[in-house]
Order: sequence, then structure tokens, then C-alpha cells
Amino acid sequence: MTIPKTQKAIVFETSGGPLLYKDIPVPTPKPTEILVNVKYSGVCHTDLHAWKGDWPLDTKLPLVGGHEGAGVVVAKGDQVTGFEIGDYAGIKWLNGSCLSCEYCQQGAEPNCPDADLSGYTHDGTFQQYATADAVQAAKIPKNVDLAGAAPILCAGITVYKALKTAELRAGQWVAISGAGGGLGSLAIQYANAMGYRVLGIDGGDEKGALVKQLGAEVYLDFTKTKNIVAEIQKATNGGPHAVINVSVSDAAISQSVEYVRPLGKVVLVGLPAGAVVKSDVFSHVIKSVQIRGSYVGNRADSQEAIDFYARGLVKSPMKIVGLSELPKVYELMEKGQIVGRYVVDTSK
Repeated sequence: MTIPKTQKAIVFETSGGPLLYKDIPVPTPKPTEILVNVKYSGVCHTDLHAWKGDWPLDTKLPLVGGHEGAGVVVAKGDQVTGFEIGDYAGIKWLNGSCLSCEYCQQGAEPNCPDADLSGYTHDGTFQQYATADAVQAAKIPKNVDLAGAAPILCAGITVYKALKTAELRAGQWVAISGAGGGLGSLAIQYANAMGYRVLGIDGGDEKGALVKQLGAEVYLDFTKTKNIVAEIQKATNGGPHAVINVSVSDAAISQSVEYVRPLGKVVLVGLPAGAVVKSDVFSHVIKSVQIRGSYVGNRADSQEAIDFYARGLVKSPMKIVGLSELPKVYELMEKGQIVGRYVVDTSK
């Protein structure tokens, strides 16, 4: 395959600045990197934060965002042994880590203090050709649809890891807060595949229809439910055994501590800027509730999450748009109007 010198990409040069659809050079992979011809890239709410620069972590500027890239390996550095030209590969949020610190040594590479992040500190997947560290890049089976695989590379891996963090048993209740969004829609399916009972929480009839279609046993619309805490506890006979918070509402996150059942686990995943989770100490202690943070998964989590997709146990409710249309998707994210997941086709 002939690799061009230039390519189309979406670039911003300042935080919150114009999202420019322009020609930029095709990067050259380092000795430990692969070059991936990105066919499709999912669009994550994290990409909105990267553009706004509203997290307490500096982005590189100018920046090509995106971290859910699925494509084909077209070149590799001379130290790469795990990929061959023509292989399918996925570019994830975690682009690279030191592999030698105490966190990397115990399989917690995302917590590495020197982690390199796609679409944040490393140019990401809103371009036609992107580089990725070969150790952290995900291997994608050749028999899968790359468009559907793209959202698995962040949204799927993230919620799968969160469900593992909840340490549930088959048959127990899990509440998904933000169930109709990109992460939530996948969390429902992973939870079903893992044998859990699912209660989905979100707002609006359209999201409710999607949540039920994907297999949630119960859907509660927070815009129509007068006492959401009481209704959740009633529907789950005492409260869910765990809550996966993928919404971007800090009020919803704090509320989850109220309705989770005694000994339950509240798992924090969504990262609304400046949010704080509040828990009444007396109730927290008496109920023996655990609040846990769950970041993106490690290499093992990633391959397990992809395997669920490859076996047809989860799918990505998605809408495909051209890369040039990405600024419109950012507008919808800002307004909270995303149902499922948007995926960009880098060829358009």
C-alpha cells in the first residue's frame, strides 16, 4: 500500500478554538510504533473535554483529537514484533506507558504517571493515519466490522472494566446512570452478557426505547420520575448491588450513593469537569457503601472487551458521519443530544 505524504484531519490549535478540517503531514512511526490507516473513529465525550481544555491535565497543542480508531497497519518501526502489515489494529486512549513503574508492573498501565494519551497528549484518531505504541495498541480480529469495533476501543473497554470493578455476581442488579449514551448503551450489553440484571437511568423517550431494546430490564426517566431514589430501590427490591456512573451529571453521581443498596458499590466513570461526589457519612457508614473509581482498562481488559464484540455479544448503536462533519457532533455533545455513539468515517 502506498502511504501518502499528507492526509485529512480535524485539528484545533487553541483550547476551544476552531475545529479545522485540513491537510496535515502523515506521521512517521517511531521504532516502537505502528502506523495505522484509521478507517473509523468513535467520538467520545472525553474528546469534548480535550478540545475545551477544561480538565486539570494539559493537552498538546495543536492537537488532533480522537482515541477510538480502528484501521489497518500500513507501516511499523523496526522494533515492533507484535503486528504485521495488513493486520487490523485499534488505537485506544492509552497510547503508551513506561511499563516499569509500580502501576505498570501490576497491570495498571492507565495509572502510569508517564502515560501517553491518544487524542490528548499524542495526536489521535481524527485523521486518516495515526501512530500508536505497538505494545498498547489493540489487536482486532480480521472478521469484524471496523466501524462497529471503533467504539469498543474506549467506550466498550471502559464500561467492561467498570463492571469488573463492581465485582458483581450473576443475577445481581446493576444500575447504569446515563444508560442511553455511548458508554451506557454498551454497559447494558456487557452487563447482560456477564449475567447481571440491568436498570437503566436516563432522560427522554428516545433513550428509553434504546435502553429497553438493548436489554435493560427496567428503564427510569429521571425527567418524569418524582422520587428517583425510591423508584430505583422499589424496582430493584432494595437498591442495585452496584451503580455504574457514566453520566456527566454530578448531581446524578451523588444521588447514586443514596439509592445503592447496603454493601453496594458505586463506580465512578464519567468525568464531568469540576464534579464532586457527595455522600452522607452516617448513611455511608451504616450501609457500608463503597465508592470506587474505574479508569480505562489495561491490555487484558481491552482484549476481553474486544472478544465480547467479536463474538457478537455486544454491538455499538451508532451513526456514521464523515470526518468533515465532526464539528457538528461536538455541538450535539455540548447540548447533551447524543443517543448511542457517533463514528466518523475518515475517508469523508
